[in-house]
Amino acid sequence: MTKLRELVAIIKDKASQGKAAILSDRATLSLLRVTTHHSVAAPSHKHLSSLLSIGDGSRATCSVLIELLMDRLQTTHNSAVALKCLIVVHHIIKYGSFILQDQLSIYPATGGRNYLNLSNFRDDSSPITWELSSWVRWYAQYIEQLLCTSRVLGFFLGSDPSSQNRERESQEERITGLLNADLLRETESLLALVEEICARPDPAHMNGNKLVEEIAKLVGEDWISITSEVSVRVSEFRERLGCLSFGEAVELMCDLKRLEECKERMMLVAQSLWDLVSQVKEKAGKNVYREENSRLVRRHRASESDRFASSIFNSGDLLRFPSGRLM
Repeated sequence: MTKLRELVAIIKDKASQGKAAILSDRATLSLLRVTTHHSVAAPSHKHLSSLLSIGDGSRATCSVLIELLMDRLQTTHNSAVALKCLIVVHHIIKYGSFILQDQLSIYPATGGRNYLNLSNFRDDSSPITWELSSWVRWYAQYIEQLLCTSRVLGFFLGSDPSSQNRERESQEERITGLLNADLLRETESLLALVEEICARPDPAHMNGNKLVEEIAKLVGEDWISITSEVSVRVSEFRERLGCLSFGEAVELMCDLKRLEECKERMMLVAQSLWDLVSQVKEKAGKNVYREENSRLVRRHRASESDRFASSIFNSGDLLRFPSGRLM
């Protein structure tokens, strides 16, 4: 039965590609070649490159391609097709042209339909597709968080260095000029991405599957950029510990605790990052502790002052004049 489904899927792919070729629809043909129904084969580099080259055209052409991609992602019930569509999205983020990335970034930032919401995706046609369905749900959520974090940072996280603009190249200089609140917002967005990676399904269950291997490779490349961005921001907080407000210090401690809680499921991370996180968290904790004690002392003194004033005004030694005023 499974082989019959695969045969039908192959015939369907060939028919769709043939129709697109006859109509000279380059965008549709390129997309169909990249997002076939084959459940174990990852998109080829050749077909991905051909698809991304469409991004060198006009904005209208790029817009059509993104619409075709999102429509295919939302209408398919095949886990392999869905994963390949998401891989294409990921490749656009990492290697696509500026216009193609710009068209992608409007989903769902414009407030319209969230095309990456695949939380209800299920493909129960076989045990393999059922297992792949969990990857579809997770990968779509990861891509969505990657786009959200990229919007917060102001550049596409994990993108090809050759396509990064001048602002991205001077991130450390830019970060030093951020307000504490903005620095915390960026750090929290990065942590949400870290937590999303830690929530991925167990790849051991899909050992040897080329689709899962391709996804793991792409996310692994992102991971290098993510840990670098986290490290830069934690280092900046180390320099700012003396000028953080009480609320900011508490928020920073909570963020660093969230990061440490991910340690067991995180990919390989240099020990230097954990040492830095531990150091900043400890110092921030001491600042919070001192501030709390200072507040308790101030409240205690205020309370003592109130009792002292109360004892004076309640004293029987006070003289009450006929007007009712105390002297």
